[in-house]
Amino acid sequence: MSAELLSSDGIHLGLPSTSKADAIEQCGQALVKIGAVNEEYVAAMHEREESVSTFIGEGVAIPHGTDASRAYVRRSSIVVLQFPDGIDWGTGNTATLCVGIAAQGSEQV
Repeated sequence: MSAELLSSDGIHLGLPSTSKADAIEQCGQALVKIGAVNEEYVAAMHEREESVSTFIGEGVAIPHGTDASRAYVRRSSIVVLQFPDGIDWGTGNTATLCVGIAAQGSEQV
């Protein structure tokens, strides 16, 4: 596992509230920008959200790709995006913190 899962380039604070889809897109693009994933991984993050919500409670969502999308992961990494005003994550849930995850193998565990 990489010694640096989170770098300062992957932390984005005080972002304006958007839609859930846009927040997932921003997480994915942040992972692309730091070189952790290929562009194809972003679509897989949206696909994952369609199959099961990545909202885990306490205002936190953990957008990530599908198992098949690990082929697009260059290195395990996370990004952290803060939306202070919150994003409607569906079914009455509001996310203020999104932790985008890209993992090789079973490193996400």
